[in-house]
Amino acid sequence: MYHDRNFGLYIGGEWSWSAGGGKKPVLDPATEDVIGHIPDATPEDIERALASAAAGFKAWRKVPAWERGAKLRRISDLLKARIDQLAVVMSTESGKPLAESRGEWMACAEQFEWYAEEARRIYGQSYEGRDAATRMAVIYQPVGVVAAFSAWNFPALLPARKIAAALAAGCSVILKPASEAPASAAAIIAACHEAGLPAGAVNMVTGNSSRIAEQLIRAPIVRKVSLTGSTPVGKQLLHLCADGVKKATMELGGHAPVVVFEDADIDSAAEACARAKFRNCGQVCASPSRFYVQGGAYDAFAAKFAEVARQLTIGRFDQPGVDFGPMANARGLDHAKRLVADAVEHGASVLSGGKPPAHLSRGYFFEPTVLKNVGDDAAIMREEPFAPIAPIARFDNLDEVVERANATPFGLTGYVFSRNLRTATLAAEAIEVGMVGVNEVIIASAEAPFGGVKESGMGREGGSLGIRDYLEPKFIKTRLI
Repeated sequence: MYHDRNFGLYIGGEWSWSAGGGKKPVLDPATEDVIGHIPDATPEDIERALASAAAGFKAWRKVPAWERGAKLRRISDLLKARIDQLAVVMSTESGKPLAESRGEWMACAEQFEWYAEEARRIYGQSYEGRDAATRMAVIYQPVGVVAAFSAWNFPALLPARKIAAALAAGCSVILKPASEAPASAAAIIAACHEAGLPAGAVNMVTGNSSRIAEQLIRAPIVRKVSLTGSTPVGKQLLHLCADGVKKATMELGGHAPVVVFEDADIDSAAEACARAKFRNCGQVCASPSRFYVQGGAYDAFAAKFAEVARQLTIGRFDQPGVDFGPMANARGLDHAKRLVADAVEHGASVLSGGKPPAHLSRGYFFEPTVLKNVGDDAAIMREEPFAPIAPIARFDNLDEVVERANATPFGLTGYVFSRNLRTATLAAEAIEVGMVGVNEVIIASAEAPFGGVKESGMGREGGSLGIRDYLEPKFIKTRLI
């Protein structure tokens, strides 16, 4: 993909390089080798993208909903047909095992499939007037040009959630993908081009994130901003949005509490939690990441969790039997080392992992790590880990664990394991998050709303709710004369 002529900036329906010729390297996180470069877009490039999106919006919003849906379905079909080759692209730039990359590409295609149908289901409302000559109605219209910013941990799914919903609503999009894994996003844009979207309906720019974000959000033509990223970055972009009174969807950081009661199926809960925790090397905002286990089940849960961790095969995606890849970058690796050292300093013990694997001298690898007897004062219980580290703590009763689960500013996801319907229901309702899995750790899907509360964000992506953030309601009152 990096050496394909269909790569770089996508503006006005055409691929091009930066006007200034600048570029940024992209690394293979498993080897630290440079695998390609992306253009460093100049302010002039961004102005071209803004003009393109403005023209694209004028054209795309006029396309009938059924036709918009047909094109979105065509995008989905194109992506599904290319999953095997696209999985290699994604694994090369992100480090994911191939099975995870294939699964993400299928989820990406399902976003376009879902919103192909939602495009036809933008329902308005009508009201009875107070007299025979009055008509009242609410219609929904596309908000306008969307600036979309996605993260590197899911380089296809995250852009797809934004692009598919925006296009279904009739908006045009300027996508800024993460610099660590941009080729996956480019593959989505290529499918949009091949599906026959009008020039300017979708655009992609790469380069300096903060500079591009500020220029896009300050531009009057941009009326909606969608970010998947960290909470600090989200706060910065919200400040920019406030200056222009722009709609914003923010899917930000998470630090999901997992509450395991003694009456749960402890073996299956531990295995499910471990496999979910170590998916994508722990770099998942919705990942289960703080484990609170009731006293009588604590030792068995921790032992099973560590057993699963030790069974994972670490390496580059193209090596036989690999099911656990590297972290995305060096700063993530340093963060993981710091979190483990801090936890041990605060009294935790390491049941498995805790360091880079000795047999791999290159790449950003860190062993799947399980920590026992972790106190609430450890940094990993307060900071979003975004690393393959599972801290396990004890609790005694429901009220106590709910208070501890809600003690962080995060509120994206939470998980509860119990066979008791009353216990599970009360815990799920009391945890302050936007999504809860009960005896389940895989909760994201195209048909479900995804998003959080508190400092984990605002708005929802996915499901029937996801399209609403790309629409503006308009009330029309008519008097017959």
